[in-house]
Amino acid sequence: MPENVAVTTASGAPTREAMDAFVTIVRGGTLAVLTGAGMSTDSGIPDYRGEGAPARTPMTYSQFLESAEYRKRYWAGSHLGWRAFSAARPNGGHRALATLEEHGITNGVVTQNVDGLHVAAGSTKVVDLHGSMDRVRCLDCGQYFARSAVAESLEAANPWLTSVDAGALGPDGDATPQALHDFVVPTCTVCGGILKPDVVFFGEFVPVERFAEARALVRSADALLIAGSSLVVNSGIRLLEVALRGKSPVVIVNRGVTKGDTRATLKIDAGTTDTLEELTRRLVS
Repeated sequence: MPENVAVTTASGAPTREAMDAFVTIVRGGTLAVLTGAGMSTDSGIPDYRGEGAPARTPMTYSQFLESAEYRKRYWAGSHLGWRAFSAARPNGGHRALATLEEHGITNGVVTQNVDGLHVAAGSTKVVDLHGSMDRVRCLDCGQYFARSAVAESLEAANPWLTSVDAGALGPDGDATPQALHDFVVPTCTVCGGILKPDVVFFGEFVPVERFAEARALVRSADALLIAGSSLVVNSGIRLLEVALRGKSPVVIVNRGVTKGDTRATLKIDAGTTDTLEELTRRLVS
């Protein structure tokens, strides 16, 4: 596999030269994939940090734990986001990665997203680095619940939620309703404890065993693709460094600048859907 391939930029779709270089890196080996919010923008889920993304101040883990009022605000907004999240469908990029896995070209996907769209598209080897919005966990007894079941009970206790527009939806499924009224926060039906969507909040650490699974996937591949991530979150940079320490080529596909551009073997400034669909066309006969 080549080293020090020149960084390539394009507007919109990837250039032929960029795809030629990409195919050369991938062909004959296995590819580990790390995806970020830019992977799901074509499914209607906005990016946190991409070009043009609005400034946001998401709730921290400590705020959620320390204040019943914060939990009220979070659950109200998160429920509105969940309604939109649950309606999202995989895009062509998600389906392309599932096809590449089916043909043994990728060894799996590590995703920073919590939308579940890789699994919905047919990928079977997925590490949800930051968790998944479709699960809810009790912080007291550890019981897990389906998010859909919690959503039903939430709407039954707060019927006004069904008539509120989610407004500005964030990529982690959070939104801010205009009024909370007398909002009833869901509690664990087993022990009455605090419920929290099974996602990693700001200020919360990725579980050690989950990161170990992601690291093993990157180490066992011949190259790493980073798709739709600006690499602002520390977990993404750590996986980039795992690949570099193993002297594996790194390809970054992202619209706009990322924190890993100067360290990548190849940077393609283009959309993930267009690029991954083209890669699949070239590699899968």
